[in-house]
Parts: sequence; structure tokens; C-alpha cells
Amino acid sequence: MIFIVKVSSNKEEKAIELIADRVEKKNLNVYSIIRPHGLRGYVIVEATDKDSVEEATFNLPYTKGIIGKTVAYEEIKNMLEPKVEDIKIEIGDIIEMISEPFKNEKAKVTRIDKQKGEVVVSLLGASVPIPVTVKLDNVKVIRREEKEEDKKEEEKIEESFEDEEIIFE
Repeated sequence: MIFIVKVSSNKEEKAIELIADRVEKKNLNVYSIIRPHGLRGYVIVEATDKDSVEEATFNLPYTKGIIGKTVAYEEIKNMLEPKVEDIKIEIGDIIEMISEPFKNEKAKVTRIDKQKGEVVVSLLGASVPIPVTVKLDNVKVIRREEKEEDKKEEEKIEESFEDEEIIFE
């Protein structure tokens, strides 16, 4: 069964540590404790029963309580499984940062880590190229560099049309 536990915002990691310690010490029937992606102030606990979750979280710092009902996996699936196929950034792309501290800065993508959802970029405005790692949701592509194969393919297409006579009616 899956339970959602309300915790102090920005203290999710600490709450998970405290819950995990109690589960280990008391040998409770809790299988996993995770922090859902994109959701602050909550952790997800998988356990055999509600009593185990209540005992694991009762009176701990940063924990505020258990949401009343159990949750089906399908309801929280999008928070747990990263969507790797959604990544449309490629190495060599020029991006713009859309969040602080580099908001509105332009950079070139040098590496992509799909599993972590991060890109390593080199800031274009810096006098010395400094690699910076940022989350994918903090950047937007503003220009895509054409690859050599794309340019060659385009040239072939243009050459094939050179001999054709174009008639406009």
C-alpha cells in the first residue's frame, strides 16, 4: 500500500532520514520512502499497513501527518518515473537559462545526463568558459546547431532540384 506523508517544505530529505532510522530501529513493515519529483512538502511511503506508517512517522521532527487515504501507484506514477523520452535538447544547442542565478544567460550544451535530468553548459557571456550543471526544466532551447549530416542531406536535395525546371502558373 502507498501512503502520502505531509512534511515540512524543503525538509523532505531530513524527514526521510528520520523515518528510515525509525523503521530500521523498530523493524517496521515499510518497504520504501521517497521524495516525489516536483512536489514539495510530501514524501511517499510504501508499507504493508497504515499502522506501520503511523508508527514510523509519529511525533518525528518535520513530519506533520499522513494523508487519510491510500494512493494507487497509477496516481503517482508520473512523479516517480522520469520521462527520459521528453528530452529534446542536444549537445551543441544554444540555450537560455529561465531561472536564477543565471536567468536570461545564454549557454552552449556540452553534455546531457538524461537519468538525472541535467545538462552541462558553457556560458557564452563568460570570458573564461566555465561548465555549469543545471536542471533541464531550467533551460529552453533558442537555437539548434545544424549537424554536418543535416547540411549534406540538404545540399543533396538542393542539387537534385537544380536540373528541374520550375513553372509557376
